[in-house]
Amino acid sequence: MSALDRIREQVTGNPVILYMKGTPQMPQCGFSSRAAQALMECGEEFAYVNVLMDPEVFQDLPKFADWPTFPQLYIKGELVGGCDITLELHEKGELQQMVHEARGGSA
Repeated sequence: MSALDRIREQVTGNPVILYMKGTPQMPQCGFSSRAAQALMECGEEFAYVNVLMDPEVFQDLPKFADWPTFPQLYIKGELVGGCDITLELHEKGELQQMVHEARGGSA
């Protein structure tokens, strides 16, 4: 399976997934740390992929949705954005609602 096929499977198979450098518990960059923290504050489970542990995903993910940087947040199969957009949605209170609805909660 190609890296792009794995990414497609991960994005469609998880309601909320964050591609980041490191893990939520041990982030390896400040942007990934802030995005993961915003998601954790939503109080819902989310999947993540440590792109540093998978060089093929690290190389191919920017091509998947034409987004060049990490982290990348996907909700319900759609790219939401990177750190700045994730933090902006969190500050507005929209991220929690998006994550909750994606995880099967009602609006």
